Amino acid sequence: MRAAILVFCLSAAVVSAQTAKSYRARLSPVALDVAMQATVSGSGSVTALLSGTKLTINGTFDGLKSPATVAQIHKSPIAGVRGPVMADLAVSGGTSGTISGTLTLTPLQAADLEKKRLYVQLHSEKAPDGNLWGWLMPQENRK
Repeated sequence: MRAAILVFCLSAAVVSAQTAKSYRARLSPVALDVAMQATVSGSGSVTALLSGTKLTINGTFDGLKSPATVAQIHKSPIAGVRGPVMADLAVSGGTSGTISGTLTLTPLQAADLEKKRLYVQLHSEKAPDGNLWGWLMPQENRK
């Protein structure tokens, strides 16, 4: 009986660990003031897959007015509000390119992801305070 319970618990843990959750963000310009409107442009998208504590991010962007310099994940205090940098991502240079990265989330960071508090921000030479932004939103599993 104990062996059966142990096997059941281990099986449930394996299934739980293998369950991955998908997220998506649409990257769009957010001009913080009128002066930024002349330097901020472009669009893109990012997908993220959370498997256990590992978050893998991949995305593309194009249409920037100057080459991309940095891509980061930020943590917002509440959805839609700017927050501090949580992690750096790899970004290809140029006015179009890719964003990628893998990071291990703490339980608190995973909860923030679930609460829609994490976002991707892409910076460019002419928009060092941020060119494209997108909040990571849970993606429905479609069958």
